[in-house]
Amino acid sequence: FLFSWLDVWCLPLRSRVKSWADAFGEELYSIVTKYSGSLLLQKKYKDVEPTLKIKEVDGLELVKKFSEQMESMLRRKVEAVERLVEAAEDADLNHEYNSSLEFDYYNSLLINEKDENDNYVELGDEFILEPNEHFNNLLVNTTYSDIQLPTNVYNKDPDILNGVYMSEALNPIFVDNFERDPTLTWQYFGSSTGFFRLYPGIKWLPDENGVISFDCRNRGWYIQAATSPKDIVIIVDVSGSMKGLRMTIAKHTIITILDTLGENDFVNIIAYNDYVHFIEPCFKGILVQADRDNREHFKQLVDELQAKGVGTVNKALTESFKILREFRDAGQGGLCNQAIMLITDGAVEDYEAVFEKYNWPDRKVRVFTYLIGREVTFAPNVKWIACNNKGYYTQISTLADVQENVMEYLHVLSRPMVINHDHDIIWTEAYMDSALFASQAQSLLLMTTVAMPVFSKKNETRSHGILLGVVGSDVPLRELLKLAPRYKYKEGKKLKPKPNYNSVDLSEVEWEDQDEILRTAMINGETGYLSMDVKVPVDKGKRVLFLTNDYFFTDISGTPFSLGVVLSRGHGEYILLGNTSVEEGLHDLLQPDLSLANEWIYCITDIDPDHRKLSQLEAVIRFLTGEEPDLECDEELVQEVLFDAVVTAPMEAYWTTLALNMSMETEAGVEMAFLGTRAGLMRSALYVGSEKLSNRKFLTRKDKESIFTMDHFPLWYRRAAEHPPGSFIYSILSDGVRRGSAGAKAARFTLQTAGHSRSHHYAISDVASLSSPQVLNCFLIDNNGFILISKRPAEVREHRRRRGGWLHCSILTACLSCFDPRVTMYDYQAMCKIPYHHHSGARPLLSVCISLHTAFPAGTVGGGFLLGYPQHCGVAYSSQKLHSSHKHKKHDTLQPCDTEYPVFVYEPAIKETNGLIECGDCQKMFVAQQIASSNLLLLVTDAACDCNIFPPVLLDAKEVKYILLLCDRMRSQKLRRRPDTCHAFHPEENAQDCGGAAELSVSLTLLLLPLALLLR
Repeated sequence: FLFSWLDVWCLPLRSRVKSWADAFGEELYSIVTKYSGSLLLQKKYKDVEPTLKIKEVDGLELVKKFSEQMESMLRRKVEAVERLVEAAEDADLNHEYNSSLEFDYYNSLLINEKDENDNYVELGDEFILEPNEHFNNLLVNTTYSDIQLPTNVYNKDPDILNGVYMSEALNPIFVDNFERDPTLTWQYFGSSTGFFRLYPGIKWLPDENGVISFDCRNRGWYIQAATSPKDIVIIVDVSGSMKGLRMTIAKHTIITILDTLGENDFVNIIAYNDYVHFIEPCFKGILVQADRDNREHFKQLVDELQAKGVGTVNKALTESFKILREFRDAGQGGLCNQAIMLITDGAVEDYEAVFEKYNWPDRKVRVFTYLIGREVTFAPNVKWIACNNKGYYTQISTLADVQENVMEYLHVLSRPMVINHDHDIIWTEAYMDSALFASQAQSLLLMTTVAMPVFSKKNETRSHGILLGVVGSDVPLRELLKLAPRYKYKEGKKLKPKPNYNSVDLSEVEWEDQDEILRTAMINGETGYLSMDVKVPVDKGKRVLFLTNDYFFTDISGTPFSLGVVLSRGHGEYILLGNTSVEEGLHDLLQPDLSLANEWIYCITDIDPDHRKLSQLEAVIRFLTGEEPDLECDEELVQEVLFDAVVTAPMEAYWTTLALNMSMETEAGVEMAFLGTRAGLMRSALYVGSEKLSNRKFLTRKDKESIFTMDHFPLWYRRAAEHPPGSFIYSILSDGVRRGSAGAKAARFTLQTAGHSRSHHYAISDVASLSSPQVLNCFLIDNNGFILISKRPAEVREHRRRRGGWLHCSILTACLSCFDPRVTMYDYQAMCKIPYHHHSGARPLLSVCISLHTAFPAGTVGGGFLLGYPQHCGVAYSSQKLHSSHKHKKHDTLQPCDTEYPVFVYEPAIKETNGLIECGDCQKMFVAQQIASSNLLLLVTDAACDCNIFPPVLLDAKEVKYILLLCDRMRSQKLRRRPDTCHAFHPEENAQDCGGAAELSVSLTLLLLPLALLLR
């Protein structure tokens, strides 16, 4: 019975659907070839083919060239920092400490502030600030630096005044460095006493509570430059005597220690009372890398600690020494400094035997002790532990004491390096410093920092190894990208900049590298080549490209970095070079319909101030005409542009003729024609007035996705370049949501379909006549399952109303067999909302013009024009995967997570498919037919059977829960490149300089006794 039903319904309908699809496809192809001018463009490239040179890109040669250029650029940054180090150390050598020094300086918080009498406040004199394009148009002073201090540091402390006075010598060096290398950005000196000298000077803004919490000594660049890698075990007393304020201080001390750790350090935390327990059972007996995720995890667990029982420190010390020895013997961890941090309010046991067994006489593990509270009874015991194990003792009686006392351990660990005067150059991992956002000193850009320690060179303090601070300079990764622009090779997968960005492992981006062959080779600094089949998400994850990528990699000499570039087979492998004269090319470059990718570097315009006002097109023209002989330009890229300008020049006249002869009554709906080339050249022409455009942002600088930028090729170009030559890509373009609006915005189509030609009108009318609610439903969908046209606008509107923007797409369920296999994509850089803060939200529906793009051989040129249709439809798409897609409420809390999400990809080998879907009480018939020379399908279903039993087909990103594997993931330690140097001990080190400021006189102890009792 089933076969006969299908035979009756499907066989005639299949034939009819095919005829509809063929007629529609032929007419559509005729329209798009006419108005895009694709055939003319193909002919023009064919005409010049005999004069063309097709150059195959040598990936290894390219990556080595980029590496050498980056090495040279980064070396200049190192030289600038070295000059600052020399100046700072000489200034300190010639400075004599003055405890009564009075000195006014520019305090970045107070500058330009006036009192009620209109006089400048103390430390807040006039400080001229002007917008500077090189510093993202922030208000800066490029002739002078100023001083920032955390709120908890007194701005007139003698140590601060002496340090600031001494470091005034850095001002002329800052200016000279910037004049020598105009690509330098922020330069600074972070003092061990807590002040931060920043050039160029800025106005620092406090947070909403009026507090400046930024402390340069907690920054990764400071910590890495001040100390060598370290393995740390933190032991915290959670016995009953630690209740109340003492436990609060102890927790804050642990968190502050965690904040001084970085990617090169390893850590664990042990709590003890009657027994010893690891605060994270998963980490029992090991050390874990102190990356941001693990540090934040520890902080959450520390917050849950409770005091009870009796403290016995011996077992905790024994466990700590065992862990450190096992890691040291196994060649794991930091392989340099090892230390135990003991946080307690007293120690009464006989712990000497533990040290004799595990740490004496070599004392390979330093022990730092923190006595919590004002009680001094146990101070001698706690100090003895530190002084006999090359550590340092401090007493912390208030929360305000924590920061400065914790910093003492960094000074001790830096002693061997200071005594040796080893100025190690360190480069941080890529980071985004959200702590500086409030100050407006940083824009939302990834960066790395080069830093070096500054030492006291005075002979009388040599054995104390005094660290004066750290100097550094930021290098935005965008500056490195300029030396290896993506248009030279291929746009690969991307990192996702965000304020709480943490370093992303290569395996989380190129996740197809299952055996980590690429990752291992690059970490080891090898030079080589690797091929891999990859799935690249585009269009904000809604679509995917299947590519074969060739990876070429090498190291960047003098740095810990490796560089890799990706060439995709086909589009990325070749460059077309034509023989075009400057005179001929200049004429066509000056045409009004032509533009160049302004973010690409055809000519270097950001060094000479006189060139910064030039657009790239203006710079190229001045270079070619000889008006600016000092301009440095990429001659190969300029030659490509000249060639493309000449070949594509006839398109202007072609499009103009069409526009003049176009009847708006009979051919309404065609809005724009445009093309783009591999060299970043674009041409466009309007068939309607700009006020009638469906998407006025398209191809403007406001719509970054549709133009050539430093980061990417336009989406329409990328998809067309990977599509079979001679066919068109039809896309739904989004025009975004107005600022401040919420929820979903209705989509719209603008093309009037009637009247283009008789055959086209017949095809559409024939389909429409059968697509009534009583007979058939018809849908035009693309190769990723998105609906372009539907004859069910009323139902679409109803589902928007009921579902807040989601569409019930059981009709897509009907055609899932067309999209076989279903592709699962993973995002290892996602941010997920914590469940109890969850609120629902929908991605704005896509506003719909249809963009048609055609691909040409060798990926040379992509082009298209805009159409619209007066119908409403779309497909549901969740906004949860990319949290930046809509505004979050202030109480939303996001945390790093891994997500997976489906992407539907049509199998091009399937020209036609049909079948039945069981829908409970009825069976829904469907037929899907591929439309030739396109990425479209015509999907026809019967309208009588209601299939609402099927859930919506949503593209939600779902968090991957690692319930069983979570512990293994957290414990895992991937192969990593370690720092080249280690400074653990020095024979001249003064180990007796081990603290002791907490020793109080009897009278002072009596005075403080009431407070001590309160603390207990």
